[in-house]
Amino acid sequence: MKLIYALLILLVFSCNSKDKNNLLPSEKEAKTAIEKILASQEIAWNNHDLEGFMQGYWKNDSLRFFGSKGLTYGWDKALLNYQNGYPSPDETGTLKFVITDISKIENGAYLVFGEYHLERNVGNANGIFTIVFKYINGHWKIIADMSC
Repeated sequence: MKLIYALLILLVFSCNSKDKNNLLPSEKEAKTAIEKILASQEIAWNNHDLEGFMQGYWKNDSLRFFGSKGLTYGWDKALLNYQNGYPSPDETGTLKFVITDISKIENGAYLVFGEYHLERNVGNANGIFTIVFKYINGHWKIIADMSC
């Protein structure tokens, strides 16, 4: 588990998002913005709007997602995986996030621990996630997601 955390921290430092024209938000502002993104993702998911759900992610080939299919790279691949895995509203169902912790890693980067609860006609699904948010060009984006 320590290896995963070390890899996530290395990922944060490897994603160059320093924009001298953007002041970094305060910790309170950052956490509020991150919570709003996650709430928007819930709404999009619950409307079977997978592209809307993906707006919280960094639209870049360096986006990392670690899930049941192993490690994948890129926004397009993550979207395709969601579209294949959740092709209809019966599969997407109703999503509810439970945020356990939002912690600052460094200026402009936060680690989020939480749970997801998915109520569906085809069977419920529950799990946990760890995501890394990074402040990129004036916006908070998920740069790494580990869900299981």
